[in-house]
Amino acid sequence: MDARRILTLAMLLLSTAVHASDPLVIEVQPGEYTIEQALQQARLARLHHEGDNPTLRLHAGTYRLSQPVILRPEDNHTRIIAEEGTILSGGVQIKGWRKQGKWWVADVPQWNGRPLEFRQMWVNGQKAIRARDVEDFEKMWRIKSVDKKNEVIYVPAAAVRKVLHARQVEMVLHEMWCIANLRIKDIRVAGESAAITFHQPESHVHFMHPWPSPMVTTDGHNSAFYLTNAKELLDTPGEWFLDTKEERLYYMPRKGEDMRTAEVEVPALETLLKVEGTPDRPVTDVTLTGITFRHATWLRPSLQGHAPLQAGMYMTEAYKIRPQISRPNGDHKLDNQGWVGRPAAAVTVNGATDVVFDRCRFEHCASTGLDYHTFTQGGKISRCTFEDIGGTAILAGTFGSEAQEAHLPYRVSDMREICTGLTIADNRIHDATNEDWGCIGIAAGFVRGITIEHNEISDVSYTGISMGWGWNQQTCVMADNTIRGNLIHHYARHMYDTAGIYTLGAQPHSLIEANVVSDIYTPGYVHDPEHWFYLYTDEGSSYITVRNNWTPTEKYLKNSNGPGNTWENNGPMVADSIKTKAGIRP
Repeated sequence: MDARRILTLAMLLLSTAVHASDPLVIEVQPGEYTIEQALQQARLARLHHEGDNPTLRLHAGTYRLSQPVILRPEDNHTRIIAEEGTILSGGVQIKGWRKQGKWWVADVPQWNGRPLEFRQMWVNGQKAIRARDVEDFEKMWRIKSVDKKNEVIYVPAAAVRKVLHARQVEMVLHEMWCIANLRIKDIRVAGESAAITFHQPESHVHFMHPWPSPMVTTDGHNSAFYLTNAKELLDTPGEWFLDTKEERLYYMPRKGEDMRTAEVEVPALETLLKVEGTPDRPVTDVTLTGITFRHATWLRPSLQGHAPLQAGMYMTEAYKIRPQISRPNGDHKLDNQGWVGRPAAAVTVNGATDVVFDRCRFEHCASTGLDYHTFTQGGKISRCTFEDIGGTAILAGTFGSEAQEAHLPYRVSDMREICTGLTIADNRIHDATNEDWGCIGIAAGFVRGITIEHNEISDVSYTGISMGWGWNQQTCVMADNTIRGNLIHHYARHMYDTAGIYTLGAQPHSLIEANVVSDIYTPGYVHDPEHWFYLYTDEGSSYITVRNNWTPTEKYLKNSNGPGNTWENNGPMVADSIKTKAGIRP
């Protein structure tokens, strides 16, 4: 849009804003007028007529973004309403495919002036598979031994035969409740074993921390792994490989796919939309309705590896404590310290009051879908759909800053920092955590007064709902949280030490009630096939009431809990009305 056209539109909007009786409605068409420009014009109009609450009406189509849309305090009391089929995309289309032997090849375009790198690809809306050495995860290799001091993992030599000369190969290593993405630096074969070393910083972080760790057992349940990101592994229809040096993309089509006409998308932008206020000037009373957020990337594992502590929170530093240190208030001894960072999200909310996402879709995202982080009060996530999410679908509340040791109770002088009063209701979450298996359907950290109710969560790799953080029973900022009426099924697709609903830490006056949890997966490669639960109050969980939850059996775990927990009427005897009412309401 040229400057004269923008100026003309601005004048029209300003003239509209003069009439108090006329609502300020801005019609936005993809390709003609960007959302950023519409927000700017709404701000200009309100400067001339304070009190107008604008509505941006997004017409159907794909809005391709080169940077995040940012909602600021100047956008308070704004409604953004989208027609069906309105997509905010951080993706780039790949065209110009040509046949090359058994593969099809395309040149990767520059994006915003630099070579495009990515870890996901979709062909005609279906996710393709980054080339890997196994098609069936039940056939993953298992490690042989671990040398933490020298930062070496030993594996069967046969497992690495194809990739001895490959560049940028990654090991995805199964570790109890997390997976680690480790970029391979060197492979040395000696007899039937191969010694693998890894790049920094993930190598140092990974081998220093004690939990979770690669397992070497006496019963054959050593940690499983697969290798990925090598052209030499590109041998199955539906797989692809990006040669970052040559800037070429290779793909082996599935049956029926014609690459001359196929729509191929790869993600380029990490965050599609940000709600950014401050504690003293929050973004207030903003509603987004009917928008599809699609094709968000996450590149940290390619650049720095990924060694998580839990729930997708990656460690920046961690180490053992020897001898273990006694802690106050009855907590068991502490054997390690760690600090974590937070993964990227397609949509982030910080410094906000009463921000609502209603009937939106989040799909084809590499990491977190929607993240309410710090300084957020109120708000609602309702009737949204989360599908094909690489990490956690919905993330709420801080898990501590990078200065906060993970096992300490979180206490702040400014309680506005804490995510408070958020409602997460009637959302459908399906096929989340499909990249980072240790993530959660809905994960809440240090939160207060939030309600998670009547959501349906299915086909997640680890836990359905996780509430709390800290591994200790000392009271802190957490309290008054509710998990009610959710339907959680087909969970733990890849990980164990898991539950449909899981808690950590002291949360006075918190309630887990009338949920239905069933149908857990039974992956054969986990380290302890029996270590799974329907309900799981883990370390330090205190002052929580767990009642009237339906589960097929009473398979629960109360591990190192603190005081004040109440368990009442949970299991298959719960009334049928609980079962029929759980999940998304009409």
